[in-house]
Amino acid sequence: MLAYPVDLKKDGKWLTVSFPDIPEGKSNGIGIEDALAMAADALEAAISFYFDRNQAVPPPSKPKAGQHSVALPLSVSAKILLWNEMIRQNVKPAELARRMGISRQAAQRLTDIRHATKIDTIAEAMAALGNGVRLVVKTVAAA
Repeated sequence: MLAYPVDLKKDGKWLTVSFPDIPEGKSNGIGIEDALAMAADALEAAISFYFDRNQAVPPPSKPKAGQHSVALPLSVSAKILLWNEMIRQNVKPAELARRMGISRQAAQRLTDIRHATKIDTIAEAMAALGNGVRLVVKTVAAA
């Protein structure tokens, strides 16, 4: 999953959250948990702007020591990687539909981060672009 580092700034009783890599994403909340929960929605909304503007989504930078980050759902992360590969190869959704043998509408749903798509379908789309998908499981230490 892609995880974007956040900057937190105290503003009275509020914590303002911003993303160094996605400057369009801003949010706030009361306390760290609330601020980070609100930031997750703001991050997805900000990323959708890149899709709407037909631009590649900037990759997340490595968080600094002690810096919080917001992880995107696996399906959204996979769609971002698919989208960025489409931009890199200059492949429009209509061309992806042709390569996959699916309707244009189905290809449009593949490039809509608000639409749930099975990871298998995203893997098929990546294969149509000449790429594979590999799932890696990492053991995470308990907090």
